[in-house]
Amino acid sequence: MKRILPFLLFPTAALAHPGHHSHGAPFNEGWMHPLGGADHVLAMVAVGLWAATASDKRGLWALPLTFVVAMVAGGAMGAAGIHLPGVEPVILASGIILGLAVALALRPSLGFALPVVALFGIMHGHAHGAEGPAQGLLAYGAGFVLATSALHLAGIGLGRLGMARVLGGLTAAAGVALTVMP
Repeated sequence: MKRILPFLLFPTAALAHPGHHSHGAPFNEGWMHPLGGADHVLAMVAVGLWAATASDKRGLWALPLTFVVAMVAGGAMGAAGIHLPGVEPVILASGIILGLAVALALRPSLGFALPVVALFGIMHGHAHGAEGPAQGLLAYGAGFVLATSALHLAGIGLGRLGMARVLGGLTAAAGVALTVMP
């Protein structure tokens, strides 16, 4: 955690989405997209943290799965050139809101939490899809789905360590820093 924390707290770690493609294999580009921006990392780990602390045990799998399914749908929209308003602001807000939900130990019903997570998943997916390669879109999509799933699992693991509220607070603070710092 000590090695990850500085990365999460410094806004320079958040690369602007365009231009961070590896210009290599589409799978590698897809894998690196969520890992290449702190805004994505924060939100995806926070989904895992929230899932680990959900009062409804179905939330452990339902929150991450909902995010991934919605992300794939958003990715398809982005790749198809369908415009969604407010993608970047919602992506930035997702880390803050999800981090606060964990920090404040909010445990809403899945009927409330799942649509919130789905909205964030759609927006993150849209950014992935809109910036994906013209060729090899399925491999690219598989890369970002696996990277996202790994980040969710990391959040679940960290959430099970008993420090979820502290990590949620740090996530929200890092999200605010990303939002207010140039």
